[in-house]
Amino acid sequence: MKSATNRVALATAENALKKKGRSFYWARRLLGPVHASRATRLYGFCRHLDDLADEATSVASARVKLSAASQDIAAGVSSDPVIRDGIELMQECRISPVIAVELVKGLLSDLDLVRCPDEAALLQYCYRVAGTVGVMMCGVLDVSDPKAFAHAIDLGIAMQLTNICRDIAEDAAANRRYLPASLIGDLGPEELIAPALASRPRLRQGVETLLIRADRHYASGEMGLAYLPLRARSGILVASRVYRAIGTKLRAQDSVFWEGRIMVSDRRKVGITVGALIGASGQGFFWRKPFGHDASLHAALLGLPYIEPSHAIR
Repeated sequence: MKSATNRVALATAENALKKKGRSFYWARRLLGPVHASRATRLYGFCRHLDDLADEATSVASARVKLSAASQDIAAGVSSDPVIRDGIELMQECRISPVIAVELVKGLLSDLDLVRCPDEAALLQYCYRVAGTVGVMMCGVLDVSDPKAFAHAIDLGIAMQLTNICRDIAEDAAANRRYLPASLIGDLGPEELIAPALASRPRLRQGVETLLIRADRHYASGEMGLAYLPLRARSGILVASRVYRAIGTKLRAQDSVFWEGRIMVSDRRKVGITVGALIGASGQGFFWRKPFGHDASLHAALLGLPYIEPSHAIR
């Protein structure tokens, strides 16, 4: 039976998911009711942590709030109802608080001057703000095999790389540049909002490079679907394919991110969903666990939680 805290947190998360997480809101309907409810609560918890930073009145205030949230998560108690529900969810699903603390580290890094130097730094950031969510989703979906974590992390990283490529101009307007200098040079955010003609070819190539990398992580993420309960496989596969379609559409438009935010229409989502579900039945990855994981995908992440040599095997 849900507690009053659970019910309020679920209702709040449901509203946030509908407004801000449209791709996952679409795919969630394919999960069973228990897993869908847990996944929605996890989304609400992660969104709330993100909002502590984005909606704070100052950087200093955001640091205080996120640091307090991290301490609450580590201690397992909180007066904040959303964080308290997140803690209860982690306890219910046997999710280590270490992974949620790592998520907060990623959110705290957004409060610094964001000028990503290279792809390794970008992958570490993507791991913290999205790969960690993949690990927590394993708990939400009752997956305990540690071999599944590497693939869940990869799916989270893939989605975050897609987000970054889609939102370059929007992030630049907030004085953030996630595109690595190693790919595009040390351009300032203002140069990403309306790029000079001379900069556009290398910017398009930089986006293309990241989307190709995202495709490798999507492929690894989908290779881990067989670790999930059968019904959950369909929901996660559809979420993966819908998110991946954002990058596909961006590449089809020659990676010109500065001419408007890429959206995937509901009609297109229906097509992706039908195609994914029909095609999945004949795909080996949907039914058989993989033999191993491509260690090169995690070369920049070794030493971080849940990234161990035993989880990064070929």
